Amino acid sequence: MQSVTRFTPLRAIPRAVMLTCAFTGAAIAEEDAPRPPSEAQVVEVKGQRDDDERLAPGLGAKSLPGSVTTVTAEDLATLDIGRDISNVFRRVPGVVANNIDQGDTGNGFRMRGFATQGTHGADTAIYIDGVPQNIPSSQGGAGHGPAFLEWMTGDMIDTFDVIKGPVSALFGDQNRAGSVAIRTREGGAATPSSATVTVESHGGRRGSLVLSNDFGRVRSLVIADRYSLDGFRHGAALDRSNLFWKLSTTIGDGVYSLRATYYKSDYAGAGYLSLPAMEAGLVDPHDTMFNLPGFGDAHRKTLVFNRRPASGDAGWFATAYAEDFARSRAIQTSTTLHTYGYDERDIFGARGGNTWTVGEAGLLTIGAEARKDKGDAFRQQYRNLQPTANYVNNQDLDLLTYGAFIQGQYRILPTLKLHGGARYDRFDYDLVNRKLPAASTDYKASVVTPKYGAIWNVLPAVALYANIAQGFRSPAAEQISTSGSLGPLGAPGGRSNPGIEPSRVRSHDIGFNARPLDGLSVSGAWYYIQNEDEIINTAPDVFVASGQTTRRGIELDLRYEISSALNTYLSYGRILRAQLDNPAPGAGARLSVPEDTWKAGVQYRTAMGPGRLSLSGDVYVTAGNPYYMGTPLYERNMPTYVRYDMKATYDLGKYQGALFATLQPHKFASDIAYGTAGGLLVTTVPQATAGASLRYFF
Repeated sequence: MQSVTRFTPLRAIPRAVMLTCAFTGAAIAEEDAPRPPSEAQVVEVKGQRDDDERLAPGLGAKSLPGSVTTVTAEDLATLDIGRDISNVFRRVPGVVANNIDQGDTGNGFRMRGFATQGTHGADTAIYIDGVPQNIPSSQGGAGHGPAFLEWMTGDMIDTFDVIKGPVSALFGDQNRAGSVAIRTREGGAATPSSATVTVESHGGRRGSLVLSNDFGRVRSLVIADRYSLDGFRHGAALDRSNLFWKLSTTIGDGVYSLRATYYKSDYAGAGYLSLPAMEAGLVDPHDTMFNLPGFGDAHRKTLVFNRRPASGDAGWFATAYAEDFARSRAIQTSTTLHTYGYDERDIFGARGGNTWTVGEAGLLTIGAEARKDKGDAFRQQYRNLQPTANYVNNQDLDLLTYGAFIQGQYRILPTLKLHGGARYDRFDYDLVNRKLPAASTDYKASVVTPKYGAIWNVLPAVALYANIAQGFRSPAAEQISTSGSLGPLGAPGGRSNPGIEPSRVRSHDIGFNARPLDGLSVSGAWYYIQNEDEIINTAPDVFVASGQTTRRGIELDLRYEISSALNTYLSYGRILRAQLDNPAPGAGARLSVPEDTWKAGVQYRTAMGPGRLSLSGDVYVTAGNPYYMGTPLYERNMPTYVRYDMKATYDLGKYQGALFATLQPHKFASDIAYGTAGGLLVTTVPQATAGASLRYFF
């Protein structure tokens, strides 16, 4: 077997710097050129919020004593989002986000050394318009707590915050690495209507329609999107439809909205390939795993009601939602076999509360929420594309989660603000195990997670913050009611673990935000996270919350607005430790997460002829990702992964044209990989892709 070459990420950074310098030279010449008005979105890069805003008591992420990155619709206009909505996180420091390129199988979101459930978004709590997106005990090929965001497109997003660490009490299950809060757009004057057609490499085709209107006091936004892709790999394909309709109105001191969405997807996935086999020339990067494509489909129908204060934070807020959720994924396991996972769930929930302010010095929020998740979840063996009588598991789930939260802030000095909060979450489950009926059980447990922090402006342009916070994730249904080895339904035996506790983390952050020069912002953080009761498998069908994992790391972020025409950024995340503290005999201790994550880029705009030109370039590098192979196991590093993204947009009157490209130059490198005893398995990616779009505003 050939050795895996480790490419140092430092070699990729000078290329980004050269790209930045090239844009800078053009910007100096064009900075004072007049810019015509345009209906298109403005190109900006947002970093950390102003320090004065962070000191003001508030309910939003900008007021938290932690590391927060905000991304707006204007930022997203400079990105090539393409088929993968995970690309909206492309510039967020320290975040590794991707779809695993096996169809619509969830959105990987890894940060701060968390990857417990692989690349499907677990360990980060993701909320959209106040609705939790993590799906507990999913069997559609994605594990416990994945987030499926494929029902969204970039046109639907108004803004989102990425909050590092579990410092906010507003977010519950899966809030261990942190949380993401997304708010969708509204219709009316804030959003122009448009129609867009897009073509991409490998048969990518997209048509999008945005209809934004005012009907008296009601604002309406309708978004329809159809996307299809043939795929870089043999046997890979995707066909996806999205429909979004949101009605909003302002009544008194509140903004009320009603949102309905529909999503449907059919896909085929080419699976993983052996890196040693590809390096030896035995397998082509276009091939399909076992020459047998995986397959799946999904649909979601969602209705969401929201109420929030029209201005400021004071007042009451409420969310209520209902969803019909179904998805399947068949993963190839040999030349004839698939493991077919399926979820069909009805999900209902609500949350609400009130925020009180104490002059300009204090704020207190008290709220409660509940979620009901009922339906089927199973994994079944398929042979020659036909179902067999053998199941990995099969459960009838009735999952009720409810609880309350409180969060307050008080500015005790003009330069010092204190933050505190806590959550109480209760789990009341009824698990019917159809495979091993004797393992059926009820589950009742609760968890309390407190949060503390402070922000201190030590200088007018320098703020320090610190927090100590706890977060948690619930046990998976398969950990509470186990299903044994592959077999038929109704088999004898079985074991339940109703005494297992939710897994909690304790997170410590120390960080700073500084503005040493006009237009320049610098931020950094050091974190230390202990998962004191990680859920582990101690014996066949026995799960207990007794393991411990430790994560330590640093994050640095630099944003420089050189002029109104030119913005640049550079960020670096270093994981100093991410490992099991008490691994099982013969198991590897280090967790499979990148040790180094670099991100850099530039955005530039200028008048050109009768219109306006916008350019953006980004580089993304991950390195030092460990895995274990061989018997006995020994440690190796995955190949360094490098990605370059470029986009050029030209606005002329009501028309907007765009050209975009992505380069992934290392032939066998991918940030979608996992280690096995036989070597590294990767999802190969094309070395170059390109596309073009034309949008008409009306």
